[in-house]
Amino acid sequence: MKIFYSAEMVVDANSYSKSPLKPKPFVEQALVSFGSRVEVVRPTPVTREQLYQAHSQSYVDGVLDLKAVNGFGNKKADVAKSLLWTSGSVLSAAYAALNAGIACSPTSGFHHAAYESGGGFCTFNGLMVTAIELFTKRNIRVAILDFDQHYGDGTDDILSTLGYQDKIVHYTSGGDREGTALGWEVYKRTRLKGLLYTVSKSTDLVIYQAGADCHVDDPLGGWLTTEQMKERDDLIIGFLRKRGIPVVWNLAGGYQADLQKVIQLHMNTLIASLNALDGKLVDPEWLSSNDG
Repeated sequence: MKIFYSAEMVVDANSYSKSPLKPKPFVEQALVSFGSRVEVVRPTPVTREQLYQAHSQSYVDGVLDLKAVNGFGNKKADVAKSLLWTSGSVLSAAYAALNAGIACSPTSGFHHAAYESGGGFCTFNGLMVTAIELFTKRNIRVAILDFDQHYGDGTDDILSTLGYQDKIVHYTSGGDREGTALGWEVYKRTRLKGLLYTVSKSTDLVIYQAGADCHVDDPLGGWLTTEQMKERDDLIIGFLRKRGIPVVWNLAGGYQADLQKVIQLHMNTLIASLNALDGKLVDPEWLSSNDG
């Protein structure tokens, strides 16, 4: 499976969030654990013009020219440079997934980025940059399944500002407070399966934000155990794989002080992806039944 990574994506943003540092240890662990099962590919960075498709030109230029603060609240040049590569990683991985079925972008920092502003450790919305590019250039219908713990308010803002609500599907579990309040066992039966069935009927590709901040030990999130998060990834990726829908997934949030614990949660998403590619689907009865 291809992982779209370059050293230019990694940066110390002088922030509470260590997500900009995650790509390197994630890729290193993937290579140690899975060797030739994974292929590290250098992504193509996005251009300003591609960012303009999801954000106002004045905002994009302000951040990249170091005249406006980024989503981390600073004007660091190395942070600005890295943003072209992180969004580029998602877009490159999406194109690869259309051919290979599943691809990974080891990136974070997207869904709080709105049309004219950033925040919450997010500057440019690589999810929407990718979805708009695929729709406008290749008429690919994209669904963004955002399972980060927090509400993807920036994604919703871009969708409404640019009028893409009927063209790009967006589900953010961080905004589904009633759903998550049900508890995992009820949620996966009454919400998750119905969501996946709906998405599978009208989507050509899924961008899956497999957030690690949903973990019960995360200081900024917390409702799923490690085993429940593994099942989440197995069911979502397995369901889409069984129905032939390409998936590109990224890391999204994860704020435990021990970064290795966060990386291991992301490794479980990688394992779910490799199992799906091998046809090793967890809970085939759940995946096959039509009661969603």
